[in-house]
Amino acid sequence: MYFLRVMEFIWKGESNMSNPSGQMRMFHGVGTAIVTPFINGEVDYESYERILRWQIESGVSAIIVAGTTGEGATLTVEERERLTALTKEICEGKAQVIVGTGTNDTKKTLELSLSAQKFGADAVLIVTPYYNKPTQEGLYAHYKYLSERLEIPIIIYNVPSRTGVNISPETVARLAVECQNIKAIKEANPDVAQSDEIYRLTKDLDFYIYSGNDDRAFHMICAGAKGVISVALNVVPARMVEMVNAIFSGDISKALKIHTQLIPLFKALFIETNPIPVKAAMYLMGLLENEYRLPLVPPKESTVERLRVILKELGAIE
Repeated sequence: MYFLRVMEFIWKGESNMSNPSGQMRMFHGVGTAIVTPFINGEVDYESYERILRWQIESGVSAIIVAGTTGEGATLTVEERERLTALTKEICEGKAQVIVGTGTNDTKKTLELSLSAQKFGADAVLIVTPYYNKPTQEGLYAHYKYLSERLEIPIIIYNVPSRTGVNISPETVARLAVECQNIKAIKEANPDVAQSDEIYRLTKDLDFYIYSGNDDRAFHMICAGAKGVISVALNVVPARMVEMVNAIFSGDISKALKIHTQLIPLFKALFIETNPIPVKAAMYLMGLLENEYRLPLVPPKESTVERLRVILKELGAIE
């Protein structure tokens, strides 16, 4: 069954590569939820550019700027704009640039989204409003309002563990039908039944599903998702690209082998709040300083040691 769904997905994905309407197609493959390095309290643009170029050289299809992993909640508007412009400059013609702009205030989300659009974003990633806990009708109204005021595509981000609200498959399908620039969802509900239902309701539409969890990426892509927006890509970009490409090519056994090898890393990257572990791992790899913005703080020593063991096993460090 997995193989049949994968081959159906590959055929549809290839057929969607043409773009007669002139509208941008969403990325197909892996997108890095990139970290934001800091040094002495400021954004470390030098390290960011180095990490970004490494990601592009590794073959990623998209870069997600200022998302959860990028500590977007504590970035200033000016920092967001500079990161977006820099990312666009480096990624032009190589990977799509997607900017996390979601807040729990619809008008504030619009302001951040218009800024991202102005500074070159190819799409925006908009998380469901957190804390407010809107109803399904409120979620629909939120995304509809934004869709009517933005020119670039919108990716819905569903992560109930952080937001306290789950957008239903029926609401997602309603938005996909009624809003021409709501093009995808990053689905981080750990219950794969949710993404299965979204696939069932939207499979005949020009709508993409991305796994929002690294440990579910293999399963969701085999079941119709178009790719993954990944934290682990910050650490092992080439391996994640290899895994997803193996699924697309129908080599499920190869993909499963890589997925299995990476499971310890997937788990370790979330033993403390993301992005604490991933930045600690990248620090061990010499990619950035182990620095965060409050209210995030450095990881426990036990976390660092666990990451050190896993990175050595993967050959990421000596």
